[in-house]
Order: sequence, then structure tokens, then C-alpha cells
Amino acid sequence: MEKNINYLIDYQCPQCGAPATLKETDRLFQCAFCKVKSYLVAKDYFRYLLPHKAPPDKELLYVPYWRFKGMMFSCLPSGIENRFLDTSKQAVSSELFPPSVGLRSQALKLSFINSDSEGWFIKPDLPFHRAIDTVISQGNTQRSGTILHQSLIGESLSLIYAPFYVTDRIMDAVLNEPVSPVLDDSFEKNRFSGGPASKSIRFISTLCPNCGWDLKGHRDALVLHCTNCKSMWRASKKEMTRINVAHMPIEDNKTTLFLPFWRIRANVTGIHLKTYEDLVGLANLPKAIQPGWDRIPMYFWGPAFKVRPRSFLRLTHHVTLTQPRNRLTPEMPEGEMHPVTLPLSESIQTVKLNIAGIIRPKKRIEECLDTLTVDPKRYLLVFLPFAVRHHDLVQTSFNIAVNRNQLALAGNL
Repeated sequence: MEKNINYLIDYQCPQCGAPATLKETDRLFQCAFCKVKSYLVAKDYFRYLLPHKAPPDKELLYVPYWRFKGMMFSCLPSGIENRFLDTSKQAVSSELFPPSVGLRSQALKLSFINSDSEGWFIKPDLPFHRAIDTVISQGNTQRSGTILHQSLIGESLSLIYAPFYVTDRIMDAVLNEPVSPVLDDSFEKNRFSGGPASKSIRFISTLCPNCGWDLKGHRDALVLHCTNCKSMWRASKKEMTRINVAHMPIEDNKTTLFLPFWRIRANVTGIHLKTYEDLVGLANLPKAIQPGWDRIPMYFWGPAFKVRPRSFLRLTHHVTLTQPRNRLTPEMPEGEMHPVTLPLSESIQTVKLNIAGIIRPKKRIEECLDTLTVDPKRYLLVFLPFAVRHHDLVQTSFNIAVNRNQLALAGNL
């Protein structure tokens, strides 16, 4: 497992061409020279180039590597284990090239692939799911016990292209050193399907589609907001899409930070879990069933921000068991908001983990997870107020605390 750190990327402003350096998590970019904002999106995943020092007369051969960074949760009969993955793996089936890019992608500045990037770009022939399955299988061989379910959450998936060139061997174009044995005379680069580079990113306007105002947000925000018409927007592949949002009003005038959570309504088969009454029974909560609880819908809750795996799981279970039912105001809050850095699609994947963590007695986990299916129906982005303390953010109504240092360091996740 490689060290978890954000890669640095050389970039040019699409408006004026001024140079800039981005982190891999950056999506909202404002040029320091022309002040124009742009939002970066990829049609599937971001593609990056490693820099090279190849002799000028050598034609470059770019080899793709899948890069994965995220949290992996494993449901066992005894409970849920977690680990953080940050790894790269060859995306072509060939022993001529190194199996991963190692640490060099963390030591060198990358750049986005553009249509003017020169070289022969090999097309991946190893699907990502097969590459990551290999990584997971290697980790699972070191674990004892039956694995009932595994989920990858908060993953950052990208392709990193490493430069090589051909002499009588395959040469690493970063160090200009051989990485293969002597090649036979029949070797041709065309044996690997591929071709010239194509544009890998596009830019979306950051003007509010509703009123034309400037959308605002942190550099790594997946959801932007308009302070003029109080709307919130997430980027799709072609445009900004409005999302439903609500917040819990502040009960006092203390310094507050609003943390974002995805609230998901889903149909679950395999167990009976539709109402708050069902939740109390499934989790064996120390509460006497009250009239009307069978009419209160049950929601799954999960952080819409990145935080370390153990804290992420604790927040997911705690807020779901609490089932915040305070009256929500159907608009974005006025106070300071933590950015949304975990997409809805990732939160949906936590539903099975959520059920596995709250079900009691634990011996029921094994019999339930095999037949359990989840069909998400509706979602809402909800901002919950947390009082800012010296070391923690505290939600006193639900007895939830989030360590401020953990939240500040979550940008590396």
C-alpha cells in the first residue's frame, strides 16, 4: 500500500493560459491572473501523464496504470473491519513493464492528458474491477474468517500514464533506464492497441443556471452553492444539476459549522426495514415502541464528506440510529458549510455497511447479508449544525463529536 497523499498536477488556465498547480482533489479552479473560474470534469475518470526525460529523438510509449485511493470495509461475522487503500496497478497485461508506478507519481508533478500530448497511448485491456479485485484478494489472504460483504467507499479512480521508449529494450523515460530484457527483432509498439492522445477533461461554467450568479465552493467541493438564489448544484458530465437541500436550524448563537450528510430513502429486501419502529427492533434499541412509530419513514444517513474510515463508519451508524427528525428547513443554511467531498453514489454503497453495523444480535448479520438487496429511491442533502469547540465539532442534540484535526487532514483521503 502506497502512502496516501494528493498528487500535484501542472495545469494551464483554459482562459488565459497562465500556469497553476492543482491537487488531484481540486475541481473548482480560479485563475490567479484572469480570475476566471472553471469547474473540471472528466467523461469517466481523470487521466494523467508522468513527466519524462527521454532523448528528443525517441518516440514515447505511454503505459496506463489504474490508480485507486479510498476506504475498504469488510463485514465479518465478528464485526466490520476497515482499511485505507492507495495503490496503482498495471492496466495492460504485459510483463515488459513495471507492475505499478510506485512512489514516483507522488514525487513528480503530473499533467492532464490533452489532444496535443505526443506519443503512443496504450489502451487499457485490464478492466478496473479485475485490477482492484486482485489487490483486494491479496489483502484478504492475510485475513482469517469469512468475509460476508466488502465495500469500497470514497474512491478516487484515475489512469496514470507512465512514459517509456524502445531501443533494444523497453526504457523507462523518467530515469532513462531499462526495465525489460533485450527485445527480439519482431517487437512492434503496435502490438499494443492504442493511438494518439485525446482530450481527457472538460470545463463547466460556474454561473448559476437558475439566476446567473457566480457559484461558490471550496476547491475540492463536489457541490457548489449560489448565495443569490440559495440553490445548490452538483456537476454532471455536461452541466450543473440542481439538488434538493435542507438544514437543521441552529438552536443557539454559538459558533457553528454545518456538516453535510446524505439522507437516503431506500427499499430493502431480505429484512423488514421501512419505518422507525422497524429500526428500533432491528437494532434492539433500549426504547419502548410508541404509537405512530410505524408511520415514521426510516432513512439511511451517511457523511457527505471524507473522514478517516473508523470515524466515517461511526458517524454513519450514529446518525442513522439517531434518525434526526427535527423539523428541517428546505434550503441551504446561512452559516459556514463544510464542503461536500463524498458523492451520493458513494453514500449509497454504505447502506449494507450501515445495516451490518446496527443489526443486533450480531449473529443475524451472516444470515441477512447474503439475501439483502438495496434499491435507493430518494435522497436529500442535509446540513447538520455542529458547535465549534477547541478540539472537536459537537452536535449536542445527538451526542456526536467530530475531531477537527481529522476533518482538516481528510483532504489527503
